[in-house]
Amino acid sequence: MTTIYLDNNATTRVAPEVFEAMLPYLTEFYGNPSSMHRLGAQTAAALKTAREQAAAFLHCREAEVTFTSCGTESNNAAIHGILQADPDKRHIVTSTTEHPSVLELCKHLEKSGYRVTYVGVDESGQPDLAQLQDALTEDTVLVSLIWANNETGVIFPMDDIVQIVKPHGIPLHVDAVQAAGKIPIDLRMTEVDLLTISGHKLHAPKGVGLLYIRRGVRFRPFIIGGGHEKGRRSGTENLAGIVGLGKAFELAEEYVENGVNTTRRLRNRLEAGILSNIPNATRNGVPELRLPNTSNLSFENLEGEAILLLLDELGICASAGSACTSGTLEPSHVLKAMGVPPQKTHGSIRFSLSRYTTLEEIEKVLDELPPIVFRLSRLSAAG
Repeated sequence: MTTIYLDNNATTRVAPEVFEAMLPYLTEFYGNPSSMHRLGAQTAAALKTAREQAAAFLHCREAEVTFTSCGTESNNAAIHGILQADPDKRHIVTSTTEHPSVLELCKHLEKSGYRVTYVGVDESGQPDLAQLQDALTEDTVLVSLIWANNETGVIFPMDDIVQIVKPHGIPLHVDAVQAAGKIPIDLRMTEVDLLTISGHKLHAPKGVGLLYIRRGVRFRPFIIGGGHEKGRRSGTENLAGIVGLGKAFELAEEYVENGVNTTRRLRNRLEAGILSNIPNATRNGVPELRLPNTSNLSFENLEGEAILLLLDELGICASAGSACTSGTLEPSHVLKAMGVPPQKTHGSIRFSLSRYTTLEEIEKVLDELPPIVFRLSRLSAAG
């Protein structure tokens, strides 16, 4: 059975060029970059090259790049690092539609005495900027906001957010895990203070990520030990993964410039076909300000898990906007924050495309999905 993979916001396949770049550092060049011998020097040079590639992608200084293990670590390191550097302030601002690695950490910090303001979003998923402005106080130690939502693909107006936060002198952390490799990122133009990226979201391997820390930002390290990454993240570097991430940044830059419009057209074709052929199907999120690869759709009065299971039987991989945890159906916190009613949140499906998605695959989904929805709708009506 041929697999049609439309779950790229969860993870992406490793690009062949990335695999080829990594392979020598899993076999021949296995030295520790901190070692002083020749083998160590070879791997240290590869680490430097990857840092140059990351800096070129972000348009920042090499010294502002810290390699990590993943986006969750980077988010946790960014938040903890700022809080520990300014322990007298006890107020954090975030949004209601953040990734769990930020939301759950903020809830944990509330138990330790921090106050957290959760800025709301409108029905299209856009943040309430007036609420953001009003939330900032002299006690605010950090603003942490997502650039592009992992479930809906909705893009926050980051330049406007910077203009609100920057005059207050409050550090701004941005979770760019989904944005990187899909929309342009230029940190010369968008002056955020910290920024998170995860390799496996842009065709690098799992187990490698990045945290950008702007020069001059007060920051305390999250992982302490041997002083790696200029003391900002101790632990021997995942060299092969970092080399792969560097190569992925090069590929992503070319894709954003030349390939992303093809993905957008395929996404639009998928959406149009579903919305025109399946009654009561609706799109979640503002139509325009979204990632070009992401479509979140609701099928009223159905269960997303049932749709996914039937798609999976046909070799089609997607994801649900709700999850079954300990036998209890938990609707998506993102869709709830947007005011999507329960009869639609439970039946939400996310399709997320990549550079490898083809028109033939999209047409196959458009052939197979309507009969699945009609079948489940009849069962639901009979029940």
